[in-house]
Amino acid sequence: MDSIAAKSGDRAISIERHSLTLMSAEPRTVLTMGDAIALIVGIVVGAGIFRTPSLVAANAGTEETFLSAWMLGGAVSLVGALCYSELTTTFPSTGGDYHFLGRAYGKNLAFLFAWARIAVIQTGSVALLAFIFGDYISQIYSLGEYSSVIYAAIAVTGLTAINIVGLRFGTGAQKLLTTVEVIGILLIIAAGFFLAPSSAPTDTPASTATSSFGLTMVFVLLTFGGWNEAAYISGELRAGRTGKHRMAIALIVGIAGITALYMLVNLAYLNALGLSGMAVSEAVGGDLMRVTFGSGGVFLISILVSVSALTSANATIFTGARTNYSMGRDFPVFASLGKWNARASAPVNALIAQGLIAIILVALGLFTRKGFETIVEYTAPVFWLFFLLVGIALFVLRRKESDVERPFRVPLYPLTPLLFCLTSAYLLYSSLVYTGLGAFLGVAVLLVGAFLLAALPAIENFKQKNHRGGL
Repeated sequence: MDSIAAKSGDRAISIERHSLTLMSAEPRTVLTMGDAIALIVGIVVGAGIFRTPSLVAANAGTEETFLSAWMLGGAVSLVGALCYSELTTTFPSTGGDYHFLGRAYGKNLAFLFAWARIAVIQTGSVALLAFIFGDYISQIYSLGEYSSVIYAAIAVTGLTAINIVGLRFGTGAQKLLTTVEVIGILLIIAAGFFLAPSSAPTDTPASTATSSFGLTMVFVLLTFGGWNEAAYISGELRAGRTGKHRMAIALIVGIAGITALYMLVNLAYLNALGLSGMAVSEAVGGDLMRVTFGSGGVFLISILVSVSALTSANATIFTGARTNYSMGRDFPVFASLGKWNARASAPVNALIAQGLIAIILVALGLFTRKGFETIVEYTAPVFWLFFLLVGIALFVLRRKESDVERPFRVPLYPLTPLLFCLTSAYLLYSSLVYTGLGAFLGVAVLLVGAFLLAALPAIENFKQKNHRGGL
C-alpha cells in the first residue's frame, strides 16, 4: 500500500511539475515567413478598404491627388517598415513595440503603452471589427433586434478560442481567411475593370470645398495601419535560410503587396464610380458590386466584408495578447498574464483577459453604439504618439546599445528614420486637429494608466502582506 501511495504521490508531483513547465515556458521560434506575411496582409487589408476610399475621395479633390495619396501611403508605410526591420531583427521579442519602448525609455513608458492597448486601442479594435462582421452578416441572416451584437460576441469568443487552442489553429485560420479575403478583393478589381458599365462617371472631379490633404492622409494611413503588428511575432519567427533578415523580408514584401493591391482596387473604384461617385458613397465596395452585379453584388460584398473583418480581428487578437504577455513578465501585479502555455504555444491567460475586455466593449456598444465607435476612433492621437516614440527609439537605441549586432540596418540612416518620425508627428498633429476635443478621451486613458502605474508598488506590497498573512 505504501508503495502504491508513493507512486501516486510521485505521479501527482510529476503532473504538477509538467503543468508548471507548460505555463512557465518561453515562446519558441515556430512561425514561418508565410505566417508573418499572412498576418501583415490580414491585419492591414481589413474592412477599411471598403469604406475609407470614399472619405479619401471626398477630401482629395482630384483623381491625381487621390491616387498620389495612396501611393504616398504605401511609401510612408515602407519607410516605417524599414525602421521596424532594424528594430525587429536587432531586438526580436514577443513584446514588439512594448519591448522597443522599454529598452529605449524604460519600463514606465512601456507600461503606459501596454495599458493603452489593453484598455482601448487593441481591445477596441477587436470589438469594432467584430461589430463590422456582425453588421454585414446580419444583412444575410438576422438574429433579431440585437443581431449585430450577438454576432460580434460570437466572433470575439470564437476567434479567441481558436488562438487559445493553439498556435497552429490561430495561424491556420489566419492563412485561410487572408486567402479568401485576397481572392474577394481580386474579384472586386476584376469587376471594376472589366464589368463596370461604360457610362461610369470616371472623369468627374469631386468637390474641393472640403479638400484637406492632411485629413486625406489620416484616412489613407488608417487603411494601411497594422503592418507594425508583425513586430509582436519577431521573437517567434524561424531563422530559415535567410537568417535574421526574415522579418525584414516579410515586412517589405507585405507592404509592397498591400500597396499594389490598394492601388488596383482604388483604380477599379474610379473606373466604376468616378471620383464624385466615390466621394458621396457610404459603402464604396457595395456600390461597385451593385453597379456590376446588381442586387446579387450586395450579398457578395456582405460576405467579403465579413471575412475581411474576421481576418483583421483574428490577427489583432493574435498580436494584442502578446503585448499583455510581455507586460505581465515585467510587472508582478499582472504576472498571470505573463505565463506562456507551451502546449498551445500561446499566452493563454493574456488571450482570455483580452477577450473578456473586448466582450465588455461589445456589451457597451449595445447601449452606446455610436459613442463606442467614436471612442475607438479617437484613440488615433494616442496611436500616432507611440508610433512617433518608436521611431525616435531607433535613434536612442543606436546610441544606447551601439555595440549590439544589427543584422539589418535602415538604409540612408539617419534620413529614413527621420522621415518616419516627421511623418508620424504630422499624422499626430492631423489626427489631433481632426478629432478636436475627442482627443482628450485618449489622454484620459493614458492618465488612468499613469495613476495605476503610480499605485503599482502599493498594490504589490498589499498583495505580499496578504500572502504572508495567509501563510
